[in-house]
Amino acid sequence: MTGPFVYNALAGRVVFGNGRRHELPAELDALGAERVMVIGDPFDDALATRIEAVLGDRAVGRFSEVVQHVPVVKAEAARAMATELRADAVLTIGGGSATGFGKAVRLTHDLAFIALPTTYAGSEMTTIYGMTDGDHKQTGIDARVKPDTVIYDPELTVSLPPRIAGPSGMNALAHCVEALYGPGANPIISLMALEGIAALHQGLPAIVADPTDVDARGDAFYGAYLAGVALATGGTALHHKTCHVLGGMFDLNHGDMNSVVLGHAVAYNAPVIPELMERMGVVLGVAADAVPGAFYDLAVAIGAPTSLADIGMPADGIEEAARRVVIAAAANVRTPDYDSVRQMLEHAHDGSRPEVRP
Repeated sequence: MTGPFVYNALAGRVVFGNGRRHELPAELDALGAERVMVIGDPFDDALATRIEAVLGDRAVGRFSEVVQHVPVVKAEAARAMATELRADAVLTIGGGSATGFGKAVRLTHDLAFIALPTTYAGSEMTTIYGMTDGDHKQTGIDARVKPDTVIYDPELTVSLPPRIAGPSGMNALAHCVEALYGPGANPIISLMALEGIAALHQGLPAIVADPTDVDARGDAFYGAYLAGVALATGGTALHHKTCHVLGGMFDLNHGDMNSVVLGHAVAYNAPVIPELMERMGVVLGVAADAVPGAFYDLAVAIGAPTSLADIGMPADGIEEAARRVVIAAAANVRTPDYDSVRQMLEHAHDGSRPEVRP
């Protein structure tokens, strides 16, 4: 018998499919948007230019100072631009960083919000936002930051090189995994999360094998969408708390961190989530205790990083990082302790294949 649970379905419109970007003007019409501020990821500058041409006079300005982890000083600059432009809508084009800046603006401005994602982060489906001040990344939850409409067009991701697509997909995969045992976990979200794991596990290797495979891009985008929905309700646990700490301390690439840390965080939690390990194992086609290693093997297969040292984390930062993770992840399904977390970070730093330990 299914036990009691709470499920808060989040409002929002999703438009999914090849070529659906061409429906952007109609979606803006539906929101009554006349003065659109574009927030464009520098990696998608050419795309942002094409989209602005489609918008015509409605595109009143573009904020291009998008960087990862949304530094507070740059978020304030984006907010000031929205005020100066008298924007009544913000359109984000790019990955999770572009979406993050849109959320920062939406948090302080009453305007419409459309996201046009080009990576597999999935943050466009969540009410979670984050900003970095110094070496600390602070996250929060607010219903206002979720886009009104998200347009998923797999064709827009074909230009995303495998080196970026792989870690971006691992980020989405981590969203699915943590939704299974996060603070808001429930049976409905678990169905979406497991489906998302399956879609990403299938799509990511196919993308690396053939970057022009639009069907594989669609699988990954579908998985990313499910990951975002799952994260929005399921919440985060040890894995994401660890990545937030490391990102704030060492300014590491978020997708790369997810690729490295995911298997180790799952191995840490495995002793207290045996049923969930079984369910993930079924989806991945491995035994329950082989799930952490399967995530590591996927990262290897798609050319994603597997070592924190290789992506820039100094060895002398492990002890302080462990102390911060213990505090940040206090509500994790398995209570973190300093020695165990330090050991987890040491294994992740060295790039060793994660395994379930007693």
